[in-house]
Amino acid sequence: MASPFTDLDRPPLSARSLERALLTPGSLWTRLDVRAETASTNADAATAAADGASEGLIVVAEQQTAGRGRRDRQWSSPARAGLTLSVLLRPGRADHERGWPALTPSSFGWLPLLAGVALREAVERVAEVEASLKWPNDLLVGEGKGAGILAEVFGDAVVVGIGLNVTTRPEELPETTGLPATSLRVAGAAVTDRDPLLRAVLRGFASWYAGWREAAGDAEMSGLLAAYRRGCATIGRPVRVMLPAGDTLVGEATEVDRDGQLIVRTADGVPHRVSAGDVLHVR
Repeated sequence: MASPFTDLDRPPLSARSLERALLTPGSLWTRLDVRAETASTNADAATAAADGASEGLIVVAEQQTAGRGRRDRQWSSPARAGLTLSVLLRPGRADHERGWPALTPSSFGWLPLLAGVALREAVERVAEVEASLKWPNDLLVGEGKGAGILAEVFGDAVVVGIGLNVTTRPEELPETTGLPATSLRVAGAAVTDRDPLLRAVLRGFASWYAGWREAAGDAEMSGLLAAYRRGCATIGRPVRVMLPAGDTLVGEATEVDRDGQLIVRTADGVPHRVSAGDVLHVR
């Protein structure tokens, strides 16, 4: 493996400084595992969950060799060119110390949207680039896909993975079948230091997660629904949705409802609630 210091534009993350910043008393985050290379941070966090790891584990990889997105699409990035991380949550368990009730699995679908809100806020504040959310799991930077989010449920545990392109150069971006890939660097970000970006993402995630748990998973009461709607570029757009069963739905995306579902009104005026699917913004 090449030295992590060979590319001065891409210094390695410091696990020690991140631990000092994130693993503070009362924090959601309980353990940080920074790996030079791994196949999949989601798989690593899932293994930890099966072994009984507590809520609050963060797994970060400097390079991921077999990352997956929705429908098992590959998500790749050069070493240290992006943020690749997964967090382990247990929303199905009550946390009596914090006064958080156990949530039902029906509310877990909000977690990738919550991650999107935290990611968008961090990117806009730290990198100073305009970003938006494409329902349900993409971060758009300009008109390109800058990040993907994948949430997976394992019993009462949920693993949420995030892959953000930070310093990926144009020639390093992967070819895509949908939106073109982009990175913060390509978009002209003012800051491409992964350390403050990672801290901002995780602090924002923890803050939104705490509010959502305190509101018993009510996205409207916690303010999460309003925040998602503000940042969602899908609402108000003509869309084509590829549904899991293979059908296609075409219409206007009118809103995201309290359950995190996308409402699509077809040409006949009938609204359809979509809980899962691949969305294409139609020009």
